[in-house]
Amino acid sequence: MVFSCIPFLFFFLPLCLILYYAVPFSWKNGILLIFSLIFYAWGEPLYILLMLFSTALDYTNGRLMERFGTTKGRRTFFLCCSICINLSILAFFKYADFAIASVNGLLGTQFAQPGIHLPVGISFYTFQTMSYIIDLYRGEVKAEHSYTAYLTYVSMFPQLVAGPIVRFSDIQEQLHDRRLTLEGFEQGMLRFMMGLFKKVLIANQAGALWEEIRVLGAADTSVATAWLGALCFTLQLYFDFSAYSDMAIGMGHMLDFHYNENFNYPLTAVSVTDFWRRWHISLSTWFRDYVYIPLGGNRRGVPRHLFNIAVVWFLTGMWHGASWNFILWGVYYGILLMLEKYVWGKTLAKFPKWIQHAYAFLIVVFGFVIFAITDFGELGRYIALLFSFATNTLADTRFLWYLGNYGVVLVAACVLMCPVYPWLCRKASTLSRGKGCVLSVFAGIGMLLLFILSTAYMVSDTYNPFLYFRF
Repeated sequence: MVFSCIPFLFFFLPLCLILYYAVPFSWKNGILLIFSLIFYAWGEPLYILLMLFSTALDYTNGRLMERFGTTKGRRTFFLCCSICINLSILAFFKYADFAIASVNGLLGTQFAQPGIHLPVGISFYTFQTMSYIIDLYRGEVKAEHSYTAYLTYVSMFPQLVAGPIVRFSDIQEQLHDRRLTLEGFEQGMLRFMMGLFKKVLIANQAGALWEEIRVLGAADTSVATAWLGALCFTLQLYFDFSAYSDMAIGMGHMLDFHYNENFNYPLTAVSVTDFWRRWHISLSTWFRDYVYIPLGGNRRGVPRHLFNIAVVWFLTGMWHGASWNFILWGVYYGILLMLEKYVWGKTLAKFPKWIQHAYAFLIVVFGFVIFAITDFGELGRYIALLFSFATNTLADTRFLWYLGNYGVVLVAACVLMCPVYPWLCRKASTLSRGKGCVLSVFAGIGMLLLFILSTAYMVSDTYNPFLYFRF
């Protein structure tokens, strides 16, 4: 699917906000639902029926569980019905081609692949609907009686196609009672624009350099250039995905919905464990609460704990894509987390912080090479380039040329991946009123210039869709 957000950002979003603010509260969910369905149908109108079926399934099972689930057996039946059907749909659309190709490769058969197109955002909204029915089974939420409200929750355009994964328990009350304020709108607009800047001015530029380096032949790629490419993909993925989360959280604020943070400066982590507490937080906590803890967590001895980690990270890899490199990527992190827990984690904590940061950063950058390249032959060749110290040039003029042409973007990315903005906000809050007003004026001018620059880039460049749209 070629999905362009530009028409939506510059037409549908303002129109939605105007109508949303103009109508009475009783109509607001309806307006939001209509625009959310238009947003999803913009790129693939047929698959909107799939999302409607999934929401109707869980809404109906939720009502049935509430009415007839007087015994644990009945509640379990309704729960299993929802989970099995949801996972079957996800497996069919996301993994059917992959499963057939794997069988053909393993057995030498020639079964035809159906060529199923992956509905955008199916992994995100499937996990959202499942969280509702599981929490209802556990008694942590009440059954939603309004299908319009429930469908609005699942289809809400700010976070529908690329997260964060929003649990029903987090916004159930907000669906029925929220207060729009000017302060919330201003905060939301600022957060939205910050995401736009990160996406257009950093993620897209880092991605362009990664694509340029990736296609170079071994003879033209020095070790430094190969590592620069890996760094660029890491920066692209982080700023691309965190930008969408910023934009989603910002749009939510403008609509008076409050989503949880999805990133907490993960590239400043001091360990792999710390990284996964900071990266894609909504997914990590989803697997923790609905898979890891129900399996027993770390409460049933070391062998069972290792098994639970292996299961969670195999599923995490599978969730990201129907390709063996994603499974390898999940296994890679599962093994590292086991080793940190039981082998070198305590020793690592004794090292200076800069060594801990370097350790985690190198592991993450190398891991995203596995994530980026689906073809195992190409992946093997690229990994060989990263460690070809004895056969390849360490650095060459091409590497220096890349640094010269993309240096500003790379420096900006390296600064912004650190918690510089919160630090500046804290410093600004301590200034006197007069100095604070001056700073606010300069900040406003800077935001305006960045917005103009971002708009110019969007107009002049070929649009680069958000990477996580494919999940």
